[in-house]
Amino acid sequence: FFLSSSKKPDEVYRLDVFYRSAAREWVESILKALVLVLVVKTFVVQAFFIPTQSMEKTLLVGDYLLVDKITYLFRDPLPGEIVVFEYPEEPQKDFIKRCVAVGGMEISHQGKTYVVDGKPLKEPYTHYEPVPQYQNDKRNFEPYKVPEGTFWMMGDNRNNSQDSRFWGPLPRWRIIGKAWAGYYPLSRIGLMNHKFGTPE
Repeated sequence: FFLSSSKKPDEVYRLDVFYRSAAREWVESILKALVLVLVVKTFVVQAFFIPTQSMEKTLLVGDYLLVDKITYLFRDPLPGEIVVFEYPEEPQKDFIKRCVAVGGMEISHQGKTYVVDGKPLKEPYTHYEPVPQYQNDKRNFEPYKVPEGTFWMMGDNRNNSQDSRFWGPLPRWRIIGKAWAGYYPLSRIGLMNHKFGTPE
């Protein structure tokens, strides 16, 4: 539109005004939100779904939880912490297990007893389903020293978990994050239990 000067009424000034349509405003807002979500998902927190029974009774099939992706940027997982990581045999899949040993620890597992550095542990978070004997060949193992820079992962449902007993210690670079809190179903909202076993 045009304006005239009060001092020089014969001079006319043209002002170009840029109008943004409502549609463009919506598109820009949506794009900004998507970028924010992508950044948060990549670097901060991510939602995960529990599809199997391997972490019962700590995590149940159908649970949804949030995973903290920041903590392990500054330190390594500790024994007892529930960790999400790339499944070594199929990296496109994400697994969730409890870290039960770190590099340098000597571990073994027989029956319902897990031993760390020669000490049997009491693990109230574990669950043992009856399994046919022929399926139990790798569930028990003799003393084994975890290599430095790796982590030994086991499901809380010890007789129904595809874990380090089958595919070995987990390299550090495959770790995605630390399980933080459950958010669905509503009856199971709460922070994760990262306690580790105590000597019997």
